[in-house]
Amino acid sequence: MKKTFLLAVAYAMVAACNSGGNTEKQQEPVVASSDTKQQAVEFADAKYTDIGKKALAAMSSGDIDAWTSIFADSARYYWNSGDSLIGKPAISAYWKKRRTEVIDSISFSYDMWLPVKVNEPQQPVQMPGVWLLSWYQVHSKYKNGKTMSQWIHNDFHFDANDKVDEVVQYIDKAPINAALTK
Repeated sequence: MKKTFLLAVAYAMVAACNSGGNTEKQQEPVVASSDTKQQAVEFADAKYTDIGKKALAAMSSGDIDAWTSIFADSARYYWNSGDSLIGKPAISAYWKKRRTEVIDSISFSYDMWLPVKVNEPQQPVQMPGVWLLSWYQVHSKYKNGKTMSQWIHNDFHFDANDKVDEVVQYIDKAPINAALTK
């Protein structure tokens, strides 16, 4: 009787341990439905990061024609200080003069890139579409021998032809002005 009782207890324990079965929930496949609301902002194609990186490399090498090749003819280039350049010819002329007469060398490091597609702008002044957000440290040596380093943030907006039609550059002009004083 003892053996039968012990056998029954052992069987009950084993059965209790196995009765829980597989406690992991099986995941059902996610199926996109037509009534799923579009996200306000989503990641965009990584090709926009490649465009930005190639543009920085062109600026660093002094090839302003390659650098401006990313711009639409009607592009607008804004600085956070309120200055602006309107049109690809104005952007090209400014940077060609700046790169040949003012900047001896320029390099970029610690770059970060985030391509996003804005479906629903958060503010009325923002444009929907693809934006490439970038952050990097810039190191400039000027023709006068002085140097400058700082972090810069750029927002590039792309038109339907994957050309940049707006740039907003956030930069501190004080270190630049200090380096350019005689």
